[in-house]
Amino acid sequence: MSQRSRTSVAALAATLVLLAAGCTGIGSGVRGTPGAAGLRDPYFPKLGNGGYDVGHYGLTLAYDPASGRLDGTAEITARATQDLSAFNLDLAGLTVRRATVDGTPAAYNRAGNELTLRPREELPEGAEFRATVTYSGVPEPITDADGSEEGWLRTPGGAVAVGEPTGSMTWFPGNHHLSDKASYDLTLTLPAGVEGVSNGVRTARRTEQDGRVTTVWHTAEPMASYLATVAIGRYETGTATALGTVPVLTAAEPPAAVASAALRKEIPGILARQVKRFGPYPFSAAGAVVTENGSLHYALETQTRPVFPARSFDRTTLVHEQAHQWFGNSVTPETWRDIWLNEGFATYAEWLYSEEYEHVPARTRFERAFAQDTNWAFPPAAPPAAENLFDPPVYQRGAMVLHKLRETVGDRVFDEILRGWAAKYRHANATTDDFTAYAESVAGRDLDALWDVWLYGDGKPAKP
Repeated sequence: MSQRSRTSVAALAATLVLLAAGCTGIGSGVRGTPGAAGLRDPYFPKLGNGGYDVGHYGLTLAYDPASGRLDGTAEITARATQDLSAFNLDLAGLTVRRATVDGTPAAYNRAGNELTLRPREELPEGAEFRATVTYSGVPEPITDADGSEEGWLRTPGGAVAVGEPTGSMTWFPGNHHLSDKASYDLTLTLPAGVEGVSNGVRTARRTEQDGRVTTVWHTAEPMASYLATVAIGRYETGTATALGTVPVLTAAEPPAAVASAALRKEIPGILARQVKRFGPYPFSAAGAVVTENGSLHYALETQTRPVFPARSFDRTTLVHEQAHQWFGNSVTPETWRDIWLNEGFATYAEWLYSEEYEHVPARTRFERAFAQDTNWAFPPAAPPAAENLFDPPVYQRGAMVLHKLRETVGDRVFDEILRGWAAKYRHANATTDDFTAYAESVAGRDLDALWDVWLYGDGKPAKP
């Protein structure tokens, strides 16, 4: 991420009967216990849900840009990690029309952003199940603690969905903590003349009998839900190939389509350079989406296809967001406290790019960052609150940690750490402790003095 600043009486009665039966367990033989309503993240304790692990999301969406109405069905394939009598999904706003578990109607109720489903029969530990939720409404964005907006952002001609850290719950139900990654298939139906773009590989495009156009998108590799995206509007698209086999699809809204065309064509070359430094590209697709200025006020590393407002689509930001495909998207933090593993690494990728291709030494960038007082407000591994997750210390001081590591262990060992880290935790989750332990194992030495000052220290050192 770039640094950012009326129901019928009959229907109601039927629902109440079903809910009562489900909640009392009459005739159900339920012996399990409900899954937790949150995963106790340090900053978002109610985000995510316990008792199951999602393997796949199948999302079927239809959107009307004129009214802002979204109609959706989410098929969530998951495995129970305990005997489950009920489980929760994160969902903000929107109206649930129907819910089933393994094809059988399930009782459901809402409390804030928690949607609780209670299946007719218990789900034994280890069992795979499929929860299907049909829903509709006009999605509303979320205003974060730092004042920025995320989620489903309506634009003059469509919408753009960005989800860091919690916004994906505004457009589909799920286990929306970054520790539960899954594969995705998304089917998007839009009015004729409106283009839709999402993550991964576009596997189908067809015109329906009513004239609407449907596209289908497949994301094979695990993805945290905050990295899922949909961009809807009058986009112009372009295609290319990177790294010999990786399809590159870019999309841009006028007038940004013309202004961004040259830089969008550089994506294969940038990825080729990053592969040399970070190791094999971790995904089966690549690209970028450039939106009109207005609704989106920051760039985000949405998986395989980062999203940029036109004003932020420059080479430095593009390098940053593409580096996130390794650091953040493939190697994903275990909790939001570890966000510097995303942003510090992507910021240092900027420094490495400048050093190699623009002849500005990383040490120069380090010294500039060292001189900025805003970078010393808190340690990068310990943001004090949710509103500080995207503050300068996470980015700039996070990058400083990596540069001091490089200076301490030398370029050869540092490059081995950088590539090895991306390989060891490819498509997995990791913590700050995982990184420090890995770096020490590769370096063959204790690095506590470095971590104590640069990663965890409260004060600014006397010298850079």
